[in-house]
Amino acid sequence: MPESPTPFNAADFLAQAGLGKKIVRFRKGAKVFSQGDIGASIFYIQQGKARLTVISEIGKQVTLAILNAGDFVGQECLPTEHQLHIASATALTECVMLRIGRKEMIRVLHDEQIMSEFFVAYLLERTSRIQDDLIDQLFNSTEKRLARALLNMANFGKVNEPETNIPKISQEALASIIGCTRSRVNLFMNRFRKAGYIEYNGHIKVNRSLLNVLLHDADPAIRERSTVKAQRPNEISPKPMKKRK
Repeated sequence: MPESPTPFNAADFLAQAGLGKKIVRFRKGAKVFSQGDIGASIFYIQQGKARLTVISEIGKQVTLAILNAGDFVGQECLPTEHQLHIASATALTECVMLRIGRKEMIRVLHDEQIMSEFFVAYLLERTSRIQDDLIDQLFNSTEKRLARALLNMANFGKVNEPETNIPKISQEALASIIGCTRSRVNLFMNRFRKAGYIEYNGHIKVNRSLLNVLLHDADPAIRERSTVKAQRPNEISPKPMKKRK
């Protein structure tokens, strides 16, 4: 009897070089691709961290995301109408990535249901992260946005163990991630350090206690206003009607 073909394994596909795939290494600070480049390949991060940025027409740079091992980079070039990279990717640390040719990625998504399901699940999780980031920008204070960004960079809440020591990143870069000024980042980084939430001396070590910033309102005035409202639930109740004589 002929041997049955080996079943497709998504983890093996993303771990090994092969036809249309190559393992590439990037030193810290190296460009993976630049905004406007032709998207001939997408990348899968095996080790390290990368930063995704965009630059406006007037030269202002904004950080869109910090990507970790297990993330894809450059997948926006897969659709036929979007074959240019809309952002730049830079290695935040030394990185090992699997470079997958665009045609090979499209082929395996078309032919292998397991890979297609894996990739769709990743895209949905990534979309959820982007939505959380938008909600964070709209509703949370600068202090909470900074705490959440640091916790995300340290992989808190992910399947893998947290990486408490995160790569060196400038306050300007942190400010662009959370949408505020560098001076505000400096203020809260020093506040976190004094409270013992982080160890900050050039490099950053994130302690689990930083989660307290997300779980509780950091501003005492906010807590006080909430308490007052809770103590006066009938503050806007309708006035009783006067009895007619």
